[in-house]
Amino acid sequence: MKTGFLWHERYAWHDTGRGTGPYHSDASGWNEPDVRHSENSDSKRRVRNLLDVSGLLEQLVELKPRAATVDEVCRFHTRTYVEQIERDSAMYGGDAGGEGVPFGKGSYEVALLAAGGTITMCDAVLDGVVDNGYALTRPPGHHALADTGMGFCIFGNAAIAAYHLLEARGLSRVAIVDWDVHHGNGTQAAFYNDPRVLTISLHQDNNFPPDSGLVSEIGEGAGVGTALNIPLPPGSGNGAYEDAFARVVVPALQRFQPEFIIVASGFDASVWDPLGRMMVTPRGYGRLTRAMMDVATEVCGGHLAMTHEGGYSVPLVPFCGLAVMEELSGITTDVRGSMMYETGDIMGQQDLQAHQVAAIDAAAALLAGIPTP
Repeated sequence: MKTGFLWHERYAWHDTGRGTGPYHSDASGWNEPDVRHSENSDSKRRVRNLLDVSGLLEQLVELKPRAATVDEVCRFHTRTYVEQIERDSAMYGGDAGGEGVPFGKGSYEVALLAAGGTITMCDAVLDGVVDNGYALTRPPGHHALADTGMGFCIFGNAAIAAYHLLEARGLSRVAIVDWDVHHGNGTQAAFYNDPRVLTISLHQDNNFPPDSGLVSEIGEGAGVGTALNIPLPPGSGNGAYEDAFARVVVPALQRFQPEFIIVASGFDASVWDPLGRMMVTPRGYGRLTRAMMDVATEVCGGHLAMTHEGGYSVPLVPFCGLAVMEELSGITTDVRGSMMYETGDIMGQQDLQAHQVAAIDAAAALLAGIPTP
C-alpha cells in the first residue's frame, strides 16, 4: 500500500494571533487574552512530528503541495472575496469572516497552499501515484462560504478539490464525508443544488454553527437528496460513530456510487477536545478510517483522500492522526498500546446508547432519497 502524506512548513506559519476564546482575537475588556488562538499550529505540527518519531513517516510517500490558482479557488468562492483576502494579507492581515477568522500578513498565500495541497493529494490518488493519502493542511476549510470565511476557515479546501475533480479531471460523482465535530456547512453550501456531489456530515448536534446541520437539510433543486447530516448527541463516542458509519455513511456511499471520496478529517470529536463534547478515541478514528477504505474499495476503486480540518487538543490530536495513518498505510507502529494511543478506550459511555440510536435512525431514514447513478 502506497500511502501519501502532505505537509508544508508554511501551514504552521498561518498566524491567528492571540485570543480570549475561539472567536475573538482581541481582549474583550473582561478577559486577559490567551497566549494563542485556539486554531494554532501546535496540534497539526505535532501530527507530523509523531509520524516522524514513530518511524511511520519514512514509510509514506511524502508529497509537496502547490498553491491553488485563483481560478481554481473561484470555482467555489467569489472573486471579490478572494481579492479581499489577498489585499488584507498583503498589508497587516484581517478577519476573513468579520469575527472568528483572524489571519496575519501572508496568510493568503498559505490558504492557497492549503487548497492546493488538497488538490495535490486528490490528483496523486487519482493518478495512481499513491493508493490513498492524507493532506495535513492549514488553515481548515469546511466552514468557509462562497463570499466569506467562517469558523477559522478561509478557503473551502475540500470543496475546491471536489470542483477540481469534476471540472478539471472529468469525474461525474464525488462524495465528501466530514467527521469534524462541527457541521461542514460551507462544504454543504457549495453543492446544495448540485447532484454531482454527495456531502455527508457527522457532527455534534447544534454545536457550530448554531442551528446548522439539521437532518432536514437534504439539498435543493437538482441537489435534493445529496446533502446528508447526522447530528449526534453530545457525549457520543466510538459506538455511536461506528454505528452511524455502518448504518448511514457506508450505505449512502454504496447508493450514490461516487468515483472519488474525500474525507474532511477533523479530530475535534476526540475525547479531550476543548471545542467539542464528543468521546471518539484514536482507536475509534482508526476504525472509521478502515470503514472508509473498505467502502472506497467497493465503490470507487479505492480512490480515497483525506484533508485536515479541526482538532484542538494539542496532546491527543497527534495520536488520532497516527491511528488514521496506520490504518491508511497498513503499518502498525510501536506507539500503538501506549497510554495516549489508548486513552478514552476504557471510559464509560463508549458503547452505543439508546438516545444515540434515535439520532442515527433519523438520518438512516433519508437513505432512500439519495440519488443513484
